[in-house]
Amino acid sequence: MSTQPKPRISPEQYLALERQADHKSEYFDGGVFPMPGATKRHNMIVSNIVISVGAQLKDRPYWICSNDLRLRVSPTGLYTYPDVIVVAGDGLFADDQKDTLLNPALIVEVLSESTRDYDRGEKFAQYRTLASLAEYLLVAQEKPHVEHYVRQADGSWLLRETSRVQDTIHLSVIQCRLPLAEIYQKIEFDS
Repeated sequence: MSTQPKPRISPEQYLALERQADHKSEYFDGGVFPMPGATKRHNMIVSNIVISVGAQLKDRPYWICSNDLRLRVSPTGLYTYPDVIVVAGDGLFADDQKDTLLNPALIVEVLSESTRDYDRGEKFAQYRTLASLAEYLLVAQEKPHVEHYVRQADGSWLLRETSRVQDTIHLSVIQCRLPLAEIYQKIEFDS
């Protein structure tokens, strides 16, 4: 076991390495953190959300993407890859590469055992510093359950959550409906 400290790198060094890498990594405060691969269930939930919301955004001034678009949380310096992002208009990007987004309106994270505490805690704390972010969804994959955070006019966040498959999440910032039955379509849960 090495007691040597890991070398710190700059955001510019991270981006140069990340743009050449064959796997995704997050970056924060000089450290690079490899992202684990996703399960079939995780990928199916992400796809279900993109299909459901994407169909509703077809003729609206928003676009949706999943997993591969990097997000920079400028106020904190975090670079990460949310599971789903919805953006208003053309979006703002960090540079001409147009691979690092700055202004999501909605972020969705599908929870896994290894990331759920981070997604609810430190990551959400950093996401909340984004002025453009109006809604945040946390979607469980081991059972039907969605946590829906909505930014209020005073800057506070209101939490609504449900575990009922017959319920529908109302995404007010993009004026879309997201039924839990569509989120969990074809998902088989362990008994």
